Amino acid sequence: MSTVIELRKVSKSYKTGKLHVDALKNVDIKIEEGEFVAIMGPSGSGKSTLMHIIGLLDRPTEGDLYISGKKIELNMPDAKLAKLRSEKIGFVFQTFNLLSKITAIKNVLMPTQYRKIGKKDRDARAKELLREVGLAGREAHKPTELSGGQIQRVAIARSLINNPDIILADEPTGNLDSKSGTEIMNLLTELNKKGKTVILITHDPRIAGFAKRTIQILDGKVQKGGK
Repeated sequence: MSTVIELRKVSKSYKTGKLHVDALKNVDIKIEEGEFVAIMGPSGSGKSTLMHIIGLLDRPTEGDLYISGKKIELNMPDAKLAKLRSEKIGFVFQTFNLLSKITAIKNVLMPTQYRKIGKKDRDARAKELLREVGLAGREAHKPTELSGGQIQRVAIARSLINNPDIILADEPTGNLDSKSGTEIMNLLTELNKKGKTVILITHDPRIAGFAKRTIQILDGKVQKGGK
């Protein structure tokens, strides 16, 4: 297996006025292709900062990040970083991050703005993804017309539209009841079985139990499971 995510001595610091916060401290992590990994930690542990760096939503203060063996330069232009993010990583968020005034299929198509794909092909793929997540016939429904579990299924379909190597799920069951949460985790497990690398951010041991490996982080440092 090849390495899809590697962090080498990654640190992240924030300054707010005179306050200096070390959110991450010399983090070393390696995630292989096809793994299902949970990153666990309490509130304030640094797991959200780690998620933002892995997802190319933020840049480390120090250290090196590699995606599929490619070093991500700290001075990479935002547009290039956004393009790489759209190609490599699909996101599933606790708060869904769907646009409430547009349909499910249009929400699924949102990440394709960086890709040169014909409209017919894009629409067909979005419709097929909605079918695969159990939402056939719901393409024209808006998020306000769907349940929480169905909304998260739309978000998962959206995360897959560009066929990324990595699915990054940030507390994907946090706003769902236990039954819907289990259904979403079973869906992520199936995606992993089909070859997707799944990285799960959670504070819930039950949800982390769906992963094959757990990385524990506390006070900005990896406690165990980094490699």
